[in-house]
Amino acid sequence: MEGFKAEASRILAFWSERMIDHQYGGFYGRIDGENELHPDANKGAVLNCRILWTFAAAYRTFGSPTYLQVAERAFHYMLNYFVDKTYGGLYWELDAKGEVSETKKQIYAQAFAIYGLTEFYLATSNAKALKLAIDLFRLLENYKDAHHGGYFEAFRRDWQPLSDMRLSPKDANEKKSMNTHLHVLEAYTNLYRIWKDERLQRALRDLLVIFENKIVNPTSSHLNLFFDETWAVKSTSISYGHDVESAWLLLEAAAALDEPALKEQIRVLALNVAAAAQEGLQNDGSMIYEKTYTEIDTDRHWWVQAEAVVGFMYIYWTTHDARYLGFAENLWAYIQSHLIDYASGEWFWSVNYKGQPNRDDDKAGFWKCPYHNGRMCLEMINNFEFE
Repeated sequence: MEGFKAEASRILAFWSERMIDHQYGGFYGRIDGENELHPDANKGAVLNCRILWTFAAAYRTFGSPTYLQVAERAFHYMLNYFVDKTYGGLYWELDAKGEVSETKKQIYAQAFAIYGLTEFYLATSNAKALKLAIDLFRLLENYKDAHHGGYFEAFRRDWQPLSDMRLSPKDANEKKSMNTHLHVLEAYTNLYRIWKDERLQRALRDLLVIFENKIVNPTSSHLNLFFDETWAVKSTSISYGHDVESAWLLLEAAAALDEPALKEQIRVLALNVAAAAQEGLQNDGSMIYEKTYTEIDTDRHWWVQAEAVVGFMYIYWTTHDARYLGFAENLWAYIQSHLIDYASGEWFWSVNYKGQPNRDDDKAGFWKCPYHNGRMCLEMINNFEFE
């Protein structure tokens, strides 16, 4: 598998050339599926944090001053606009000019802030970035569920309970979700690499236990997606992309803790989850989106293919089972043939089962960021010795 450096360069060029808002600061909120810029679109915290992570990680890999400048732009915009100076944490959403339009504190967004800030610290040794990441960690720990474990989905601006806790309109309004816990795990892993704090160590270990005992279905090894406060399962859908993404993030977290018995325990769990995720693989090499009891969504989403490449490579690295290398190779071939928009840059959000692009969803925006596909390239370059 070759071409990851070239594809990383293409992705990063799209975001550094087309998404920088020179009028109001930060980054534009949206380019639609027809490649039209919407300069008045709102700006999301998750988008800004993912740009921060991606360009900080790219700077660490390539050393390009341009990548550092974009990362610094994302960092300073976060500090100046997204951070709530009164109650702490990040606002969920701003308007195009940087005025706050949604004040809720979604834990998912706080996790991505920690993830981006820690990567920026690794790239620059910026003490403010590390301090803010630690402050956010302590904030999340202060508001976690002390009775049943884990993290609630969202709070009001002042960290009081919130009735509508959904991450997006398509999500269930439940108090806990797999998705939020996955990205808190990811963020805490990166923070632990640079800050060996005992409270953080316990929190990261607790998250691994939650995945093993609460989130991974003991019968199917797929991930359960939504839960009530007591961890009763409130969903029936299977998300193949999250299955395979979680497999490698679980391995990464256990490696950071470096406790032999726990590493072996999580290795077995991750292998089971990755084996379950294979159900989503198709004859053309791609992975479909999700499945419910009544229907299957056969669209091939950009982030699912990217995470599956990385996930199966981690499982190949762990097991030396050539089947997983083959899965990754086939997914990368599919991406190159169907998802990369060679004419206009970046990747399509998704294609249907015939390989036809879906242009109803954004090319860049609130959820369409350079993090999944950019990270895929960086993981392959840095950890698997591919060009």
